Amino acid sequence: MAQTPEPIPGGPLPRRRRRIGLFLPYILLATLALAWTTAWFFIRGKAESEMDAWLAREAQAGRQWTCADRSITGFPFRLELRCASVRFARSDGRFTLGPTTAVVQVYDPRHVVLEVAGPFHVEQGDLTGDVTWSSLEASFHAASNGFSRASLVVDAPKGTIQSPDPGPVDFAAGHLELHARPTPGRFESDGAVDVSLRLAKASVPRLDALAGSSDPADIDLDTTIEQAAVLRTGTVARELEKWRRADGRLDVTRLSIAKGERRLQAKGEVGLDEAHRPEGRFELRAVGLEALVGQVMGQRFGSDKGALIGNLVGQFLGGLRKREDASGEAQADNPNGLKPLPTLRLGDGRLMLGPLAVPNVALPALY
Repeated sequence: MAQTPEPIPGGPLPRRRRRIGLFLPYILLATLALAWTTAWFFIRGKAESEMDAWLAREAQAGRQWTCADRSITGFPFRLELRCASVRFARSDGRFTLGPTTAVVQVYDPRHVVLEVAGPFHVEQGDLTGDVTWSSLEASFHAASNGFSRASLVVDAPKGTIQSPDPGPVDFAAGHLELHARPTPGRFESDGAVDVSLRLAKASVPRLDALAGSSDPADIDLDTTIEQAAVLRTGTVARELEKWRRADGRLDVTRLSIAKGERRLQAKGEVGLDEAHRPEGRFELRAVGLEALVGQVMGQRFGSDKGALIGNLVGQFLGGLRKREDASGEAQADNPNGLKPLPTLRLGDGRLMLGPLAVPNVALPALY
C-alpha cells in the first residue's frame, strides 16, 4: 500500500490555495449596499430637516401647512413623501387635500412627481369649492432659474362652486391637462411663461341655457403670461397687484371652444386696469353662433330685435362665406369655416362686441 511521502526536511512547504478571490465580489457588493443604505438614510434625514425648515419659514410668512401622518419611504432608489391629508391656511383662504404622495428619484432630485387623491375643498372669501377626480398627477422639473417645465394631468374632475350670487355652480370634465414652461428668450427679460391648457368634454349645466346647447365643450388655450416671474405665494390680492404694477398681461395666442356644432376661436391680450378689472381686446372667429348672438342681444333690445340682430350676423357671415367660395379664396388655414366677428373689447367694466355693449354683463374688480 502506497504511503504519502513525508515532506523533505528543509524543503518548501506546499502552496495553500487562496479562496479570497471567490468571495471578493460578494464583499464588494455588501460594502456598496451598506454605503448606499447609509447614504439613503442620510438623504432622508436631510430632506426631513429641510422640510421642517421650509414649514417654519412658511409659518413665519403667515402660511400654515399641515401634512398629516407624514412619512418618508422609498428605499433604495426613491424618496416618497406621504401625507394622509394636506391642509393649507392663510389670511385670505384655506384648502384641504386628500392623501398625497410626492416622489423624487435619488439620482434625479430636480424632478418631482406628485400624486393626489381627492377630495379638494377650498374657501376663498365668500366662495367655496369642492372637487373630486379619478386620478391626478403633477410633475415639476426644477432648474437653476426656477423651473424648466411643469405639468398637471387630471382625469374626470367634477365639483361645485358655492357663492352667494349666483349660487351653486356645478361643473365636470372628462380630462384636463395643463403644461407650463419659461418662454424661450423672454423669461429672463420679461419673466414670461408659456401655458397650455386642454379641457375635454367640459360641462357647466348652468350655462347650457345661455349657450343653447347641452353638448359638452372641448377647450384649448395657448397663452403667455408676461411678468409671471413676479408672482409668489402671497395673498391673491397682493400677488395680482404686484403683477399689474409690473405691466403683467395675458397674451392669448389661441383660444378654441367647440360645443356641438358651435365653434369659437379667439386671440388677443388682457390685463388689469387701475380699478383691478380685466381690460383688453380679442379678435374672434366663429361658426354657429348666430342664434346665441340673437339671444344675448335680445336681453337688451327685446326678443324680436335680438333675433333680427342674430339674423343679420348670420347673413353677414354667410355673405362672407359665399364670396370666398365664389372667388375660391377660402383660407387654407381655416378649414372649419370660421368667420370673423366684431372685435370683443374689455374696458371700463364693460364688455363690448363691436360698437354694442353686451347686456347684463359687468366686469367686476378681481380683488
